[in-house]
Amino acid sequence: MTLRDPAERIRIGEQQQSELLAAPVDEPSTLLDASWRDYVFSEIWTRSGLDRRSRFLISIAGAACEGGRPDVLDGYIRGALTCEALTVTELREAALHLAVYAGWSRGTAMNAAITRVAHTLQLDEPTFDPICDATWDPQERLGAGAENFKSVMIFPAPPPNAPYFEGGILNFVFAEMWMRPGLDQRARRWVTLVGVADSSSTTPIRTHIYAAMASGNATLPEMHEFVLQYAVHGGWPRASVLQAVVFEMGERVAKGLPYQ
Repeated sequence: MTLRDPAERIRIGEQQQSELLAAPVDEPSTLLDASWRDYVFSEIWTRSGLDRRSRFLISIAGAACEGGRPDVLDGYIRGALTCEALTVTELREAALHLAVYAGWSRGTAMNAAITRVAHTLQLDEPTFDPICDATWDPQERLGAGAENFKSVMIFPAPPPNAPYFEGGILNFVFAEMWMRPGLDQRARRWVTLVGVADSSSTTPIRTHIYAAMASGNATLPEMHEFVLQYAVHGGWPRASVLQAVVFEMGERVAKGLPYQ
């Protein structure tokens, strides 16, 4: 049996926390402060099952959703930019993506944090492609949304028989947002998964966990790591729901079965 040394745990936590948040680490003054260093950064962030870029996206989206101290969200964003895990352009796209899956208020909180950190780091604000810069045929747009929905979700799109599906899901979410070039599909998966997990809504949780693996954007071991990383901000009760679905959908994908 390999024994763990508490002093080494603290050393690793200090090093990781300082590097990942791109800021000096103060000596913890409370038990909770110490848990950030000794558990979250020393044990979770050092796990090998998920890349650092993905962990940043999950943590940033999670911190924005939970509405805790702004310095936690700012710290993750500062670290992601300083470590060059994410760019300002990618973070802006992630804020829009989070707005869809967690609500525009939470997307706005993330967007404001990006602005604060970019200003502090004296980073130039990149230009961005317009949300839509050309005229379009509404029916063609719905068709493009349905096609992209199937590509992303790995099962057919719902019919546009209600404003939610017609004006929201097909018209904007899949005909526009998921197709934007500023953030890759794997990165969008993590932001989506945080948003649906935080909603505690059964159908979105099941469909998006299935699609993440069936699409090849995430492996089953990576999804297990996602659940632990998400639990830091979403909490263990919500994460327990995700864990059960990951087991179920992982088995379904491994057998080559469709979502339904």
